[in-house]
Amino acid sequence: MKDNADKITNLIKGSALCILSALFCLILIEYTVLKTYSVSVLSLAIFLGFCCGNLFKFGQKHLSSGIEFVKTRFLRAGIILYGVKVSLISLTQVGLSGVVIAATMLLSTFTLAYILGTRYFKLDQQTTILIGAGSSICGAAAILATNPVVKAQSHKVSVAVSTVVVFGSLAMLLYPALYPYLNLDEYQYGIFVGATIHEVAQVVATGDLAGAQVSDIAVIEKMIRVIMLAPFLVFISYLKLKQTGEAVAFKNIQIPWFAVMFILVIVLNSSMTLPDTIKQNLILLDDILLTSAMFALGLTTQVSAIKQAGVKPLILAGYLFLFLLSGGYLINLACFSILF
Repeated sequence: MKDNADKITNLIKGSALCILSALFCLILIEYTVLKTYSVSVLSLAIFLGFCCGNLFKFGQKHLSSGIEFVKTRFLRAGIILYGVKVSLISLTQVGLSGVVIAATMLLSTFTLAYILGTRYFKLDQQTTILIGAGSSICGAAAILATNPVVKAQSHKVSVAVSTVVVFGSLAMLLYPALYPYLNLDEYQYGIFVGATIHEVAQVVATGDLAGAQVSDIAVIEKMIRVIMLAPFLVFISYLKLKQTGEAVAFKNIQIPWFAVMFILVIVLNSSMTLPDTIKQNLILLDDILLTSAMFALGLTTQVSAIKQAGVKPLILAGYLFLFLLSGGYLINLACFSILF
C-alpha cells in the first residue's frame, strides 16, 4: 500500500511541477518582451526545464514517474489537440501551388536530411530523423510528435529542438532583409515563408513584417505542412519496419494512432463550427499540454549528453537551412512557372 501511495505522490508532484512551469512559460511569453521577439513557448519551456534539471536536479527519482507521464501522455494528447488550430478549408485559400510546394519541400528537405545525416555526418538515425522532421515540417512540434515513433533519448530530442531555435530565429532576421530582392509578389512570398521556415510562431513573425496578406498566406501554407505530419509519421514507422527485415505489410506497420486522431480532429474542426470560447479554451489546453511535455523533456536532458552529441547536428541543420532558403526559393519559382 505504501509503495502505491508513494507512486501516486510521485506522479502528482512530477506532473504538477511540469504543469505549473508550463503556465509560468506561457505567462512569460504573453506578458513580457519575449512576445515582441516571437520567442516560441516550446523553446522557452525546454530551456527552462534543461536549466532546472541540471542546476537543481528536479528530474531525480522522487519526481521521475510524473515527469515521464507528462513527457509521453501529455505529448500525445497535445499533438491530437493541435488539430484544433488547423482547418482543411485553408487548403483552398493557397490553391494547388501551395499544396504542391509544401509537399515538395517536405519530401526534398527530409530526404536531404536523411542522406546527409546518416551517410556524410555519420549521425545516428534517430537524431537525423528528428532534425529532418523539425526542418521539413513544423519545428519543435514535429520533433515532439516524431519521437514516440523513433523512441530517441531525451538529449537527442533536445539537440534537434535547439537546431530549430537557432536557424528558425536566423530565418526571422534574414527573410525580411532578402524580401525586396527576391522578385516575389505578396502571395508568392507568403507561400515561400510558410513553406520554408521552421516554427509556426516564426512564420507569423516573419509574415507580419511584410503585411497582413503575406502573413495570412504564410500561416495557411504552414498549416498545410502541419497536416502532412500524420502521413509522415506513418512513413517513418514503415521505414523502421523495413530496416528490421520484417515483412513489409500494412498490418505490421505500427501506426501512430495519436497522429490519426490528429487528422480526425482537423476534419471535425473543418466540418463543424465551435463557439469561439470553447475553441480558445481547447487551444489553451493544447498549449499547456505541449509546453508541459517540453519542460519535462528539458528536465531529463543532461549537459553531458548534449556535449557528447557534438556540433554535427548543428552543421546538418545548417545545411538544411541553406537548402530551405535557396532550394526552397528555386522550387517556389519552378512550381509557380509550371502551375501558372
